[in-house]
Amino acid sequence: QTLSLSEGLTVTQRRTETCSSHCRPQHECQLNTEQRGRPRRAGVSQIPISKKAVCWYHYDLSRHAAEALLLSNGVDGNFLLRNSNKGLDCFALSVRAKDSVKHFHVRRQFGKYSFGFNEFPSLQDFCSHLANQPLLGSDTGNLIVLRFPYPRQVEEPSIYETVCVHTAMQTGRHENDLVPNAPALGTKEGYLVKQGAIIKNWKQRWFTLNRNELKYFKDKMFVEPIRTLNLTECSAVQFDYSQERVNCFCLVFPERTFYLCAKSGAEADEWIKILRWKLSQIKKGR
Repeated sequence: QTLSLSEGLTVTQRRTETCSSHCRPQHECQLNTEQRGRPRRAGVSQIPISKKAVCWYHYDLSRHAAEALLLSNGVDGNFLLRNSNKGLDCFALSVRAKDSVKHFHVRRQFGKYSFGFNEFPSLQDFCSHLANQPLLGSDTGNLIVLRFPYPRQVEEPSIYETVCVHTAMQTGRHENDLVPNAPALGTKEGYLVKQGAIIKNWKQRWFTLNRNELKYFKDKMFVEPIRTLNLTECSAVQFDYSQERVNCFCLVFPERTFYLCAKSGAEADEWIKILRWKLSQIKKGR
């Protein structure tokens, strides 16, 4: 699956690319493409591409890899475009927002690109729109500013370590014993109103979710959290109707149940979905 700014050559996705480390104003870069003799897949039409493409389009980069890349090496406001697992003409705009990564759908149909409530006749128009109107608002009410596209190709040293000694110690394990394992990131952040433990008053706190930790801070600008909740100890996440508040949900821990309220039902539902997904991953041992 390949993106194009205009009609042009028909090539397969595997190709040699030369991309400047700095995006030009229209976020374009030069591509040197060549035709490969790989057979077409049944039912999948080849996509015309031109000699110009978006240098922050990362092809089949997964959601997990995009989050790991932007969180480890990006800054607030970095964004990239990648293929989505929703279908052939579905893409995702992944944006770093402080300590989390947001993902937005981009769809292509009949050569046009749909993003939110807007439709763009070409990819170039879509890119120009992001450059001119970089402020995004999700249904949770949080605003995100697109600042810097994260390029597909980044300068890197060609330096490798040399193996001097390969120990003779043997573990007795085989290839099948090498089980791949990596914790799911699934990041999210935002303001929630939390009920106090002793005095049952409600205060707004800034929450961040990363790996299996849910942290809350006095405010967004604070570095040290008030508390870190280990989700491996959480038994349930569910909507709560016992409080005299709307958009409320709770996290059940052995020593305490935490009651939280979101600004909208959509945001509460989003928090519940990602937290439940976290718990399901924990139960699977991931």
